Amino acid sequence: MRLELTHPYFLLLTLAGIPMIWTFRRLLPGFSKPQRIAALSVRLVILFLLILSAAGLTFFHRTQKKMVVFLIDQSRSISANARDFTADYLKTSTDAAGKRPYLVIPFAKTPLPPVTRFQPDNNPDNDSDRTSDRMESLSGSGWPDETNIADAFRFAAAKVPPEYVPQIVILSDGNETSGDILETVRRAGVPVSTVPLPERIEPEVQLDELRVPPQVREGEPFFLELTIRSNRKTECRLNVYRDDFKVIEETPLLEIGENGFRFRQSLENRRQSRFTADVSAAEDTLPDNNRAEGTVFVGGKPRILLVGSDTKMIRHWASALREQNIETEIRPPEGIPDSLEKLENFDAVVFSDVPAVSLSPFQMEMICRYVRDLGGGFLMLGGEESFGPGGYSQTLLEEILPVRCVAEKEKEKPALAICLVIDRSDSMKGEKMEMAKDAAQSAAELLSPNDFVSVIAFDDGSHLICPIQSASQINTIHSGIAAIDSGGGTNIYPALREAFGELNRIEARLKHVILLTDGYSGTGDYDGIMRQMTDSRITVSTVGVGEADHNLLKRLAELGHGRYYACRDPQNIPQIFAKETVTASKTGLKEEPFLPQLITPTEVLAEVPLTAMPPLLGLNVTGPKPTSQVILASESGEPLLAWWRYGLGMSAAFTSDVKSRWGAEWLVWSEFPVFWGQVMRHIMRSAESRDAEIAVTRRNGLIRITIDAVNDAGEFLNQANGNVTVISPDLSQRMFPFSQTSPGRYEADVPESPERLVCVMSLSVGERTVFRQTRGIATGTPEEWRLQPTNHDLLRQLAEMSGGAFDPPPEQLFDRDTSCIVFHPVTLIPYLLTAAAFLFVAEVFLRRVDLQRILHQ
Repeated sequence: MRLELTHPYFLLLTLAGIPMIWTFRRLLPGFSKPQRIAALSVRLVILFLLILSAAGLTFFHRTQKKMVVFLIDQSRSISANARDFTADYLKTSTDAAGKRPYLVIPFAKTPLPPVTRFQPDNNPDNDSDRTSDRMESLSGSGWPDETNIADAFRFAAAKVPPEYVPQIVILSDGNETSGDILETVRRAGVPVSTVPLPERIEPEVQLDELRVPPQVREGEPFFLELTIRSNRKTECRLNVYRDDFKVIEETPLLEIGENGFRFRQSLENRRQSRFTADVSAAEDTLPDNNRAEGTVFVGGKPRILLVGSDTKMIRHWASALREQNIETEIRPPEGIPDSLEKLENFDAVVFSDVPAVSLSPFQMEMICRYVRDLGGGFLMLGGEESFGPGGYSQTLLEEILPVRCVAEKEKEKPALAICLVIDRSDSMKGEKMEMAKDAAQSAAELLSPNDFVSVIAFDDGSHLICPIQSASQINTIHSGIAAIDSGGGTNIYPALREAFGELNRIEARLKHVILLTDGYSGTGDYDGIMRQMTDSRITVSTVGVGEADHNLLKRLAELGHGRYYACRDPQNIPQIFAKETVTASKTGLKEEPFLPQLITPTEVLAEVPLTAMPPLLGLNVTGPKPTSQVILASESGEPLLAWWRYGLGMSAAFTSDVKSRWGAEWLVWSEFPVFWGQVMRHIMRSAESRDAEIAVTRRNGLIRITIDAVNDAGEFLNQANGNVTVISPDLSQRMFPFSQTSPGRYEADVPESPERLVCVMSLSVGERTVFRQTRGIATGTPEEWRLQPTNHDLLRQLAEMSGGAFDPPPEQLFDRDTSCIVFHPVTLIPYLLTAAAFLFVAEVFLRRVDLQRILHQ
């Protein structure tokens, strides 16, 4: 038996008894002395009982009653035969339990509520159906893809009532992927018995690891090292891919255990390459662990990606860059990378006559992230499909450019009357309708106050939303467009007639109709209305969204001397409207000869004789942004070459072209290669530091990135601050700090992910960045999917350290163990307060009733 006080400092209140004793003489005057002493004694006892209650007097009752808690590993690494073994072991154990209490708790990444619980009164609280349903629902959410024994142990220990001796029994393969069960049990002091589960007997082939060097020189030979693990002798098919191309195909014979393979490779004309290996066998239980990836960074010449609508016309410019030792890869707009990891292969991206409709919103955001977060360079060259005429106004790419795609002074030209004819039929409901309204509002904003605009919506009939009016009434126009809703059928003809009537009511040098629909129209005299429009010098462009009547729309555009757009993605509608508005207004291009003028001298072009620059025959009209640096301009002040820093990277604009249309004389200029070599070196990603080694390891669900860095003198780089920014394929990003662990060594832990990650690593001393590199990291097969033997060493150590048993017989788990006792705490506060209440009644009685007088009567 043991008594304890949880708040012993309350015992100081016993000093309050001193004044009570001191006032004893004045207590109960007129009563006999024995009665007064009895009343004082009762009062002191009440005080003492209250003080003991406040001090938390607790009685510890000794007990040897045992509760067994079974922790059942349900992670992905547990095979079918191990699950059968677990079921048999549990049945034998629980059959021997009788009325003794036990809990069964399944766990993987996290523990689940107890499947079965028996209390001593033999009333079962069976949650097996609920927990089984939850396990099934979690199976596809990643719950089985980790093993955290430590969390399960803490949960189990908390579930044991204090009046029982806890005995934790862990049935597992001992291969934890997160947490530290040894440290957790060492602190808890609870006996743990461990039962090792049998290893997998189903046929299994696993690609255990693909090892690649993190960095090589261009053309330098290196080796890919693969480890394949198998639990039986079998033949497999092994494929290795470099990026998207197969470079190795073999059919080796696998022995039981580890099988090592080594392949020689080298890389040229690329910044980095992703190697992917996969293995397949006729008999294999888990195909998800048959794939591994690794990324190799290549040091060498800088590389840029040149994207152009006419690849033949820009080959001369690419050749000029190659003369300056800048590798250039030419692609059409369809070849723009679809992931940040692929874009990371280049030090800069150049657009030449690439319309905005060629890019998805995701690709635009990806290029912005590439410049801002990865430090890449971006250059837009001029042309009839660039800047404003290319539809880049009010897009994400205009945000990173140092110029506005539509110049303010160009908006001042009174030129255009435009009618926007928008399908509002029922099929336009949802995203298409919203994107069409956004596009119409943006198009109206691109017009000058002296231009005119009208908006017509149509279904079975025509609805005039905004009568022809000055584009300066932008609020009225926006409100009308915003009120358009969807419903009804599709009939284009009445809307075209009303558009013709609206545009015929005013005088304007240019008149244009933009028609958008996603359906098939009713019949009408389309040839007749188009002849009337042509005679009135009204042009018509058409946009077909999704499964529209593209044949009719193409024919209307041809008859109306306009352009036809087949729009598969509704999110491209704003770019199409912007491109059409600028093209129709004929304000985005200026085709007249001019001599480039030097506005801001720069060291970048110090070696180029800029006074000898040949004339250019045209350019895109743009306006400089406030913080941009305009290097060259036309004689009338329009920017020709401008750049600025955007985030970690540089963005530039050259508003003329590098083709024969405007730049014919520049193509034969002797300084043409030097000029562009210097410009590209300035805007492309700066050469990354080589004074560091990077290593990537994986453990317990984490990717550990280690940097060993030295300074320019070859000494360890110490006391630097740094972080790693991790960018996922969906362009979401997170930041993790580096911590210095030894001289020159910095480490950061990043949560493991099945996705390919792009990591930007940087170290700074003060305000100066001394190291920055960008790497793609492929995580490969999750640790839980790996074919591993049961970890008998960990399970045995766990049992011996905690005082439990290793692999105990199931029928002996509930045997009484006299060596294990617990002291069950029982608070005495209710009893003390009850006694104080009774004594209070007695004390009142002694103060109110004169016992001596009663006895004398």
